[in-house]
Amino acid sequence: MSNTKTVSVPHLNATAGYQMPHPYDPSKPTLVLVNSFTTSSDLYAGQYGNSKLTSAMNLLAIELLGHGKTRTPHENFTYWDTALMNLQVMESLGVKKAFVLGTSQGGWITVRMALLAPEKIEGIVPLGTSMDSESERTRSLGCWDGIDACTGTIDKWTTTKATPGFEPDDHFCNFLIDIGFGKNCDSSVRDYWKKTIKSDYQGNDGRKRARMAAINLRDRDGLHGRLFDVRCPVMWLHGTSDVVYSIANAEQEIKMFVNSPEAKLVTVKDGQHFLSASHPKEVDNALIEFVGKWHM
Repeated sequence: MSNTKTVSVPHLNATAGYQMPHPYDPSKPTLVLVNSFTTSSDLYAGQYGNSKLTSAMNLLAIELLGHGKTRTPHENFTYWDTALMNLQVMESLGVKKAFVLGTSQGGWITVRMALLAPEKIEGIVPLGTSMDSESERTRSLGCWDGIDACTGTIDKWTTTKATPGFEPDDHFCNFLIDIGFGKNCDSSVRDYWKKTIKSDYQGNDGRKRARMAAINLRDRDGLHGRLFDVRCPVMWLHGTSDVVYSIANAEQEIKMFVNSPEAKLVTVKDGQHFLSASHPKEVDNALIEFVGKWHM
């Protein structure tokens, strides 16, 4: 059951949805969690329930613009807007510094947050992600064709007519679940996320938010030229069964963090695209080690 709260921040007059499973303890390090495409902060339910992890650090999951309970009166927004919003959520909740973990699209949010506020970000943990745009380069390295995957959906969700009865259809939900959690994920996982995705994107407002989330995914800017400017440690976790972004791509891109004090790629055998959900033990143990090493 979701325990999402909201907080208002100045950027884009946003009301951000977030989960903090335990009261904030300023004596402990904090890990911000950023969810994947059209999921919510419930993606990290496994982490909230791990007492070993929550005793070592505060967890703060923030839902991106266009996701979960996060709202803005502006129909257009980008990943840079979410990164800035996340930093303002931290400030509003009294979190002065944090590590940031992000799954898929959350991975490139971690980098944007580190670039916008290097003094606040102690380290980043991208999961199953890419630092490029949806490019021919990434496709040649075995990544999905994100342009092809998103364009039909975007076109279907683009209209000037009101759509009060809108909700994402089963085909969309099952596609996302298949590529994220794996085609053979437990039926309870599939049922939960079908219900959640449909509930989060109801009616005309839901269609507009889902459409913009898909446009952001398809049309985002790449980060290769900016990775030089990341100064914090990086631990990139990537599952060997990720069907969206390849390990071959990750192996190239981890080397681009040339000014990080440490930048390492950790692969997880049989790990899915939504790695913290498919392999929570491996992810959580790596987090405890990484945060313990780099927290100042």
